[in-house]
Amino acid sequence: MELFSLKGKTALTTGGTHGLGMAMTIALAKAGATIIVNDVSQEKLDNAIKEYEAQGYKAYGYRFDVTVESEVIAALDQIEKEVAPVDILINNAGIIKRTPIVDMEVADFELVLKIDLTAPFIVGKHVAKRMIARNSGGKIINICSMMSELGRETVSAYASAKGGLKMLTRSMATEWAKHNIQVNGIGPGYFATAQTAPIRENGHPFNEFILKRTPAARWGNPEDLQGAAIFLASQASDFVSGHILYVDGGILATLGKASHE
Repeated sequence: MELFSLKGKTALTTGGTHGLGMAMTIALAKAGATIIVNDVSQEKLDNAIKEYEAQGYKAYGYRFDVTVESEVIAALDQIEKEVAPVDILINNAGIIKRTPIVDMEVADFELVLKIDLTAPFIVGKHVAKRMIARNSGGKIINICSMMSELGRETVSAYASAKGGLKMLTRSMATEWAKHNIQVNGIGPGYFATAQTAPIRENGHPFNEFILKRTPAARWGNPEDLQGAAIFLASQASDFVSGHILYVDGGILATLGKASHE
């Protein structure tokens, strides 16, 4: 399986301290990559490093704010000195605020855009600059969403950011392909995580909605993202760029079931 091997590669995942970010990072470690995770919370970083070690993986943690360009530059300098240059970047850090548009404060809207869209621009820009300078090629994976394609009530800022991230992914891919840098996105569907646990209880209307709306008739497990992450991080995807790979159990392929079914 050399085509999917990441031996000798170094991967950085922003916000890779829990949930889907951790699942994808573990996938890269399984494939042989040296893994680095980022967060703004030292406590979350410390806990994550322990969790990676408990699962048998050596991980490096760096605390910096992905929305502050000077911190990103300093962190990448430090990572290069202490670990290795970054070959694979997963832009995963993000937030969501569920508020109706007419009630949403401008500051909250802008905060979501800053973390979910501007940060991938900042981190991607500086990782790519270093890849170009080294003439090493590389892989950048932006974590998009089904909200890159669909709207839904109360998530206007998130959907705006993720729609923008889809187009940023395509623009990055266009500009950097000549440097052998492939830029793609992963668009997760609805996944079973600690964050979604309260709405996945039997009888919860949203749980019932997702089970009926998803052709696979289940929530995704974090492990369901691992194959997509390895593929887009490895040489198996060397001629794939500007693509958003939706891992959603088929939701985007269908209008859903008719009411009588």
